[in-house]
Amino acid sequence: MKISVERKNLLLKFCKQVKIKFTNLDLLNLAFHHRSSSNENANFRYNNERLEFLGDSVLGMIVASFVYFDSDSAEGELSKLKSTVVSEKTLSKVALELGLDKMLVLGKGEELSNGRKKPAILADCMEAVIGAYYIDAGFKKAQDFVLKLIVPEIKNVQEKKQGLDYKSMLQVAFQKQTKQCPFYELVKIEGPEHDHTFYVCVHLDEKVFGPCTGKNRKEAEQNVAKLAYESFVGK
Repeated sequence: MKISVERKNLLLKFCKQVKIKFTNLDLLNLAFHHRSSSNENANFRYNNERLEFLGDSVLGMIVASFVYFDSDSAEGELSKLKSTVVSEKTLSKVALELGLDKMLVLGKGEELSNGRKKPAILADCMEAVIGAYYIDAGFKKAQDFVLKLIVPEIKNVQEKKQGLDYKSMLQVAFQKQTKQCPFYELVKIEGPEHDHTFYVCVHLDEKVFGPCTGKNRKEAEQNVAKLAYESFVGK
């Protein structure tokens, strides 16, 4: 199917925004075609499912390689980490951040049922884009693209320690040893109204950690909790 000038400009704008370059825009365009669109269009029977299949494997290889060399965790923990960051939930989140929902080509039924926001469709499209970029630009550039998007998600999962934030982790560890709760003290707030910096300390019985900063009190508490936790139980 011939790409219209309007669609071509949209594809080029997308590439510029996400900082990738496609030689074959037809390939990128195909990555955005959900099967519902091909089912309703006799003139264009192709969709992104084959690219999704390829992208899933490319993504899996890149993530598996990264977590292997980034961590000395056992195989079971590496598998859990990999499955989390290549999950539908994570990929759909990244897809929305990149604006893939605006690029999707859907059939009328999917369009009416809010298909642009469906996690499964977004995650599949994300994999299709990865597959298309791998074909067009090669493994190295596909790897750079994926890691730029996924490494922050990997680090986020690692820091949360299976869903526990540092405040929760610190409280569990401290209560187990002392039967007391950490006490967070807001020391000061600096900066203009639109750009505050919060300074927070945490008291663990006689010990005080911090202050640590954050753009809001919650962030500052998490940062000082991380400092205290790593000191209290070790990294």
